[in-house]
Amino acid sequence: MAEAAPVAAPNAELLEWPKKDKRRLLHAVYRVGDLARTIKFYTECFGMKLLRQRDIPDEKYSNAFLGFGPEVSNFVVELTYNYGVSSYDIGSGFGHFAIATQDIYKLVEDIRAKGGVITREPGPVKGGQSVIAFVKDPDGYVFELIQRGPTPEPLCQVMLRVGDLDRAIKFYEKALGMRLLKKVDRPEYKYTMAMLGYAEEHETTVLELTYNYGVTEYTKGNAYAQIAIGTDDVYKSAEVVSLVIQELGGKITRPAGPIPGINTKITSFLDPDGWKTVLVDNEDFLKELQEI
Repeated sequence: MAEAAPVAAPNAELLEWPKKDKRRLLHAVYRVGDLARTIKFYTECFGMKLLRQRDIPDEKYSNAFLGFGPEVSNFVVELTYNYGVSSYDIGSGFGHFAIATQDIYKLVEDIRAKGGVITREPGPVKGGQSVIAFVKDPDGYVFELIQRGPTPEPLCQVMLRVGDLDRAIKFYEKALGMRLLKKVDRPEYKYTMAMLGYAEEHETTVLELTYNYGVTEYTKGNAYAQIAIGTDDVYKSAEVVSLVIQELGGKITRPAGPIPGINTKITSFLDPDGWKTVLVDNEDFLKELQEI
């Protein structure tokens, strides 16, 4: 038994890396049918800022980055418009994004006045204290609005549905170094949810994973693409992900290395439920932003 220790030790040490790494959720990427329409809705209804926009005619797409603060410190959305594609299938697996606001009632009225679709009027959650509302953007993406005090990150959640919550929690803890912030079982509504992230809910953007009793698979559609997370070492992080995939499932979709032409180092993979994450080199990401 003693002879096996040297083989296991490097893996054990490697698996500690995500907890030591400097990680942050950078952005969520998804596709929209009319970029100008979505920019207008997010800036006028949600109060987001348009941070940057670019058109890549050679590859027939445009994208725009929006959020509540600069990309160096805040989570943002990256909207992609593919030339000639006006609608997408969101699927049954993607849940919602969430925005924290200090006055949910005023925000809902502002959104309503500008033609936004309110799918749940503001009010307390059943059996709880939080005051929430739900709205849909022009492409059908759902945004939860949450009444909350001042926060450095109003764009505060990405919710995805999973078929095995315990497996998903273990994957995000081990592969990505996230902390389980809370887990709530609601048998009366037949679901369990978990919040994971790199800091407390009121301080940063968190990943909300939801398991609906008895549902093990969801359709992914072709609208929502991925989340991006910063890392100080893409190569070491990719090694960790590969180890965890061997244990829990998933798939590497892009080995660690620089993107041709940009030289930003990334790796990408699917979790056991098929949700995609891209890990981006922190230093390269900051260089990319400085060059804009």
